[in-house]
Amino acid sequence: MTKFIPVYALLLLFTVVITVAQPDEGRRISDVVEKMERSFKGIEDYTCEIEQIFYEDGTENQRYHFKYYFKKKKKIRVDFYSPYPTLSLFYSNRDTEVAVVPFRPMGLFQFRLSIDNPRVQTIAGQKINQTDMGYFIEFLSDNLKKVPQEEEDFEEDRDLVKFWFQAFDYIKGKTVERYRIFLSRENWLPVRIERYTRDKRLLELSIIKNYAINTHLEDKLFVP
Repeated sequence: MTKFIPVYALLLLFTVVITVAQPDEGRRISDVVEKMERSFKGIEDYTCEIEQIFYEDGTENQRYHFKYYFKKKKKIRVDFYSPYPTLSLFYSNRDTEVAVVPFRPMGLFQFRLSIDNPRVQTIAGQKINQTDMGYFIEFLSDNLKKVPQEEEDFEEDRDLVKFWFQAFDYIKGKTVERYRIFLSRENWLPVRIERYTRDKRLLELSIIKNYAINTHLEDKLFVP
């Protein structure tokens, strides 16, 4: 029997090596979210362009295109391209109101609305103080603790990480929804977010491009 012991030992070693070499399936999404958190800590300001499309019964319902400005701590500006090409929104952390400038060339004409007013929320009901990438990363981190992830269709290449994510809806936090997230490996920020019902019926699509990070945006840019 002793002559078989080295064979058993070799098989055991091979099993250990294979186990160590394979990634922990349950950790991949968590690891990515941690990279997003670390990356965002080094971001003081950013701008990007966003195209946001909402769907009803699988058909495109409304589409918005705008430029988004963010500066810590949570100063936000939104300049619309379409369908309101002269509209801008301004928000500062802990404010209860959004400054609305309907005509950017005539900045003196403005009014204020509560952040709870549907007129300054997205079609889905998202408030302006829930739109920055820091909030999105917190949303992912919180839901990792609440909702089991299935790790389906996780993909990585040189430029992108793509994965499905399950989470309670970001409006009321009651219904589990599914998200298809595309991250840039350059800055660990999303470049595409697809939001679905639990049975994968498309609700919302956000395409994010032309990030400009840490360009030292001036405070006056966030003053209407």
